[in-house]
Amino acid sequence: HSHFLDLCDLLGQPKPLDADPTGDWYTFEKGVEKDTGGKGFADVWRRGFFGWEYKKKKRNLTDAYRQLSQYREALANPPLLIVCDLDRFELHTNFTGTVKDVHAFDLDGLADPANLDKLRAAFTDPDKLRPGRTQKQVTEDIAARFAELADGMRGRGVPADAAAHFLMKLMFCMFAEDVELLPKDLFTRTVGNAKTDPARLSKFLRTLFECMATGDAFGADDIPYFNGGLFKDADVLDLTPAEIKELHDCATCDWSQIEPSIFGTLFERTLNPDKRSQLGAHYTGREDIETLLEPVLMAPLRREWAAVRAKADKLADKAKGTKIGSAAWRAFENHVGTFLKRLDDVTVLDPACGSGNFLYVAINLLLGLEKEVLTYASSRDQRQRLPGVRPTQLRGIEVNPFARELAQMVIWIGFLQWMRFNGFQSPNDPVLDPMENIECRDAILDVSDP
Repeated sequence: HSHFLDLCDLLGQPKPLDADPTGDWYTFEKGVEKDTGGKGFADVWRRGFFGWEYKKKKRNLTDAYRQLSQYREALANPPLLIVCDLDRFELHTNFTGTVKDVHAFDLDGLADPANLDKLRAAFTDPDKLRPGRTQKQVTEDIAARFAELADGMRGRGVPADAAAHFLMKLMFCMFAEDVELLPKDLFTRTVGNAKTDPARLSKFLRTLFECMATGDAFGADDIPYFNGGLFKDADVLDLTPAEIKELHDCATCDWSQIEPSIFGTLFERTLNPDKRSQLGAHYTGREDIETLLEPVLMAPLRREWAAVRAKADKLADKAKGTKIGSAAWRAFENHVGTFLKRLDDVTVLDPACGSGNFLYVAINLLLGLEKEVLTYASSRDQRQRLPGVRPTQLRGIEVNPFARELAQMVIWIGFLQWMRFNGFQSPNDPVLDPMENIECRDAILDVSDP
């Protein structure tokens, strides 16, 4: 408290109790007590401005940010999520549809007027920290860069299927290092260390893919067990020095910021010769996909949740004053748990799934509703668990083998990205489950064939 109050004095900003004696919109310790101890939400909260989480000096601020991300909806989704260990500050932007920027500095850095301005903006005008680029722009830029690499391989006669499978492995590696599933900058460094030596790069990549398939050491770095089918083979295509340079340029982009709802379409057009001419054409964005998913998939589930929550509120009122684990609280937990199990069992079919955009948006919406339910349960003193919704609940049929493979990757990238942005640990051992539920065949039956 004293650190934050001193900061208010330094910046000439009102303090929580002075500005809002009721604690309705600006307060310390916004949240509820968890049965595991400590506060469930934020150490400081100001509606429409920030959620702020403190840790002791030299503690892991990544854990603080992860915790804050889990409760941002309960904090009215503030534009800034701020974490601090009394010495270091990290201001994470949280504006819908934009890339995620992090402004980091320590107490000594407050001597820089630019850092003081950033902190002051958190209290006065968070919009000044709004990133200038959208996820859509970042995704389009990355697709354009990747197109150069794909064009080079196509121009020298590499078969389309082999190129696509190899490029998707490269694509996933670039995403994995930027969301810290692979050690920081490991893939970028690997490519950079073999810029002029195609054979050396092929050897490195073959070893890396083998490690990702089983979980093993790659040099001094431990590689998680990815599995999932994408790395079931360690096949590698030799790249030219010019292509290696293109790959290194692609790897320096921030793949954690891509927008999966358009990612699949853009990359299908980039890598598929039949669709190359459509690269600048209109694509179906997330908002368009939601116009179907909201009434068909989500509205019925939200009606179910409203009924479940109404009964759960009564069970929670009845359980007040009893110990956690009592029969009354178990009744509440079982009631909410039944609906969570319902979400974990929902299946969604796209019988002409293309590169997976519709299925990605579907699982994103399901995860959002599940997080809402988990946050509700934790605010009633119930222990938080990890989301149970998984990509394996999705079903797809696609006649194009390239699009089918791309769809599986788009869905997994979108899922892992959602877990990270919402403060949950990604699955491990393996990171990826096999995605055998997207079938490569024609969805239209030939009824004339006996």
